[in-house]
Amino acid sequence: MITAAQLRAARALLGLDQRRLAELCGLSLPTIQRMEASGGVIRGNVDSLMKLVAALDGAGVELIGDGAQSGGGGRGVRLKEAPPDGAAAGGETGAAGSKA
Repeated sequence: MITAAQLRAARALLGLDQRRLAELCGLSLPTIQRMEASGGVIRGNVDSLMKLVAALDGAGVELIGDGAQSGGGGRGVRLKEAPPDGAAAGGETGAAGSKA
């Protein structure tokens, strides 16, 4: 299971644009765009999701589900909890929590 936010974050960590990710996993650019635009858990063709997850894994990204521990021991970033509504899309905030 992968969320749209995880997909966008994984792509950013790898420094890939949507087109390059599509090439790596053998999917079309519009498919990647739809996946990233979806809310929450990505739903779709199981084969497409498997290709996506395999490509991310092969590129060095470990997907960690809610409540799961990372077995790889590498550096990483994860959300402590789901951000408040709109926080992820509402822009960046400064250190004091105000808009930057």
